[in-house]
Amino acid sequence: MSTSSLEDTVNAIGYAKVIVTLKATAVAATTSNREGAIQDHFIVPSEPQAESLALSARLSASRSFRRTEPSASRRVRVYKNLGLAIGYVNANGLAALEADPQIEKVVKAPELSLIRPVEAHAAKLAAGTSWGIQRLKADRLWAAGFTGKGVLVGHLDTGVDATHPALSGAIGSFAEFDMAGDKVPNAKPSDSAEHGTHTAGTIVGRIGPKGSFGMAPEAKLASAMVIEGGQVIDRILAGMDWVIGEGVRIMSMSLGLRGYTPAFQAIIDALRAANVLPVIAIGNEGPNTSRSPGNYANVLSVGAIDANDQVAGFSGSQQFDRPENPLAPSLVGPGVMVLSCVPGGQYKTMDGSSMATPHIAGLAALLLQAKPTATATDLEQAIVGSCTLPAGMPQARGSHGVPDAERAFAILTGSPLPVMEAAVSRIPRLARGRVRAKMPAGRGVSRAAKKTAARSKVAASTRKKTAASKGKKTARRTSRSRTGGSKRA
Repeated sequence: MSTSSLEDTVNAIGYAKVIVTLKATAVAATTSNREGAIQDHFIVPSEPQAESLALSARLSASRSFRRTEPSASRRVRVYKNLGLAIGYVNANGLAALEADPQIEKVVKAPELSLIRPVEAHAAKLAAGTSWGIQRLKADRLWAAGFTGKGVLVGHLDTGVDATHPALSGAIGSFAEFDMAGDKVPNAKPSDSAEHGTHTAGTIVGRIGPKGSFGMAPEAKLASAMVIEGGQVIDRILAGMDWVIGEGVRIMSMSLGLRGYTPAFQAIIDALRAANVLPVIAIGNEGPNTSRSPGNYANVLSVGAIDANDQVAGFSGSQQFDRPENPLAPSLVGPGVMVLSCVPGGQYKTMDGSSMATPHIAGLAALLLQAKPTATATDLEQAIVGSCTLPAGMPQARGSHGVPDAERAFAILTGSPLPVMEAAVSRIPRLARGRVRAKMPAGRGVSRAAKKTAARSKVAASTRKKTAASKGKKTARRTSRSRTGGSKRA
């Protein structure tokens, strides 16, 4: 059951951190008897180190709190919604886990990290709808009444600044997991960096008087502060377990381990078993690179494009020797010069596959509103099936290509998108009269649109003049009939 890598680590330092997949009976046993009998297989490698970690975690958390069980005495954590456990084992414990009939699988725990933006620049919010929203045609779904209302999206990141005006009312629930992986009680939404607020804004940013950049502007987030620092894998697992408990069906994550490792597969399998669609960034290390779990066959992995349909040079892509989804990422989305919110009421543009990922998570939220009974697989198939590969984009880099929200809607529901209202079809009801659609240079709300508007004005003016002329003629004819003929000079 164990891997050579795991055994090598145990032989080298005497112990290793492992993720254990539990059978259903073992999960049930932990409900009534804490961690049950499996805790006997685990160890605390160093009590002084565990105590120091607990102290550091308490000091760095947004609130001080007492743990129900001191870190020094806790041997294992069990995540009931995921059906997983994590802890340290020595050689005897590893052998015991492998022999335990309650255990399905044992793997070495990976150490994941945030997929940081390649570039970030301060920016002002410009009036209009972001180029990413228009490129994916999300605004067409808005016009038909699909804005993500009633959908809760899981968001695992550095947290979120819920006080930002663009996120007013957008945070459905929040959890902070401290450096040791324990949930901080009564924690208020906050961001330990900027990344989390930026990705949150791309998913659920509200439409304001100056502009719009949120794909699903009436959806809400279940946001967890899980990275970075401390026991990262414990924090991420705790966040995943929590958001499943919150009832999410879509999870956006911009994190990963460079290269390929199967260690995270058990976690992704647990998400899929819980009917959650994992939308994960592929990484920012360029061609022939990727990150796990964004390179797994059973995630919706996302690379980045710019406003000219060019795959960004930093966007990861890699071919794998497997029958199912051999090419990663699954698709590409807007990930260059992405405008969104950051803490303190500010805005920034950022570049990265972690900017493209929340675009796709937001699209999934719009589709889930359109068909609430859709499974994670239904959503994935609709999004991937809607993709087209733009002319000149290598498949090796863009995979299936760029999604189309309108086409994805039709695939998912079996019906075309309802007819949009003329004249304001690109603007959602809640923003009408406040936001004008505007694209950046190179993408085109174009000359054609301007010409059409100009022609409409000319036509309206002509109709006005014609009507006035007809009115005068009618008046003259009426006057003649009353006087018995034309008036002579």
